[in-house]
Amino acid sequence: MFTRIGAAAFKKDLTNTIALCEALDNPHRKFKTIHVAGTNGKGSTSHMLAAVLQSAGYKTGLYTSPHLHDFRERIKVNGQMCDEAFVIDFTERIAPPIEQIEPSFFEITVAMAFEYFAQQQVDIAVIEVGLGGRLDSTNIITPELCVITNIGYDHMNMLGNTLELIAGEKAGIIKPNIPVVIGEFLPETKPVFQQKAAQENAPIIFAQEKRYVAEFKNELHQLAVDVAEHGSDIRHSYVLDLSGIYQTKNLLAVIEAVHQLRLQGWQLNETVVKKALQQVKKLTGLYGRWQLVHEHPSIVFDVAHNEDGIRQLTEQLEVSTYNHLHIVMGMVKDKDITKVLQLMPKNATYYFSKAPMPRALEESVLQNMASDFGLVGKHYPTVNNALQNAVHAADKKDLIVVCGSVFIVAEANIDVIKF
Repeated sequence: MFTRIGAAAFKKDLTNTIALCEALDNPHRKFKTIHVAGTNGKGSTSHMLAAVLQSAGYKTGLYTSPHLHDFRERIKVNGQMCDEAFVIDFTERIAPPIEQIEPSFFEITVAMAFEYFAQQQVDIAVIEVGLGGRLDSTNIITPELCVITNIGYDHMNMLGNTLELIAGEKAGIIKPNIPVVIGEFLPETKPVFQQKAAQENAPIIFAQEKRYVAEFKNELHQLAVDVAEHGSDIRHSYVLDLSGIYQTKNLLAVIEAVHQLRLQGWQLNETVVKKALQQVKKLTGLYGRWQLVHEHPSIVFDVAHNEDGIRQLTEQLEVSTYNHLHIVMGMVKDKDITKVLQLMPKNATYYFSKAPMPRALEESVLQNMASDFGLVGKHYPTVNNALQNAVHAADKKDLIVVCGSVFIVAEANIDVIKF
């Protein structure tokens, strides 16, 4: 329901999740976890950590949201989606407590993930926060480690309209005596994290203060990154199959998270870590992050949908090579659309569309709003119709980017496009 209608479906309470998991004999207490929050980057970070852990030989669960094509993408073990039979059986089995508790779709899904990981007897599960942190359904776990990737403006109608308030909600995942890694911080957010960590007696580590990216470059649709330690000559080279340059920021958080896990006794060999990061997509099935799906013309899918995400996308465009830029774009109504539009490049041809859901902004409305910011283009009734028109208009050396919403990327299907 949140996916379809937005804030009206959001429940600011953990009561339902607790009750649902109690009815299942608290499956979340039967395996170890890592908890990952953040405005942007939490999905990529979660997948990278899962890739590392499963490559090191640990049976690894991964819970993320939303999904692109198949609901089961949300619940994976060692990169494999949960069984259809399990989803059906689980749903039928918990029908009585569902009637009594009346949980949301997301609350049911979180409980389903915990039950599956317990059944599968995973060694550890990487759990991505759905929205916020403090009141997110996933926040009933006591993890081995918490990671907060960054703080930006998104879901302000539910999390608060200042960076400090949003950081406070994300910091809600910090638990007593559990280490927390902060990927990025701002002057406004650092004190919020420090105060919450002090309250919980939780060791806090700021990844930016430990290491920095000394150099990076895109080569053969991969991202080569040299990471240096502050106050040291030590450098490590990584090659990521996630080629968006914004992954350099996520990488620093992942490296520090791996270091913290090693301190706890997890066996994560550096050679294994590097190999895992080179095949995250293959190991975990992560897509939609500066994902090249076609060449000549180049077509890229990216789920960037908020102010910070679009800013990172435009930084990527600045280092990309192409003749002309075509952007297939749609958004949902509850985003800060004007802030996104004012960041979008003006030297592009736009193809406005929408996902088939009530929460989606009408394509004609988006076109009109975009024209106020000098963005020129037409609107189309479906995403693939928009993409097809972009392909027809593009030359072989042009770049087509599909972005603006997870749901726009989910609708885009390169297989139905005629080249």
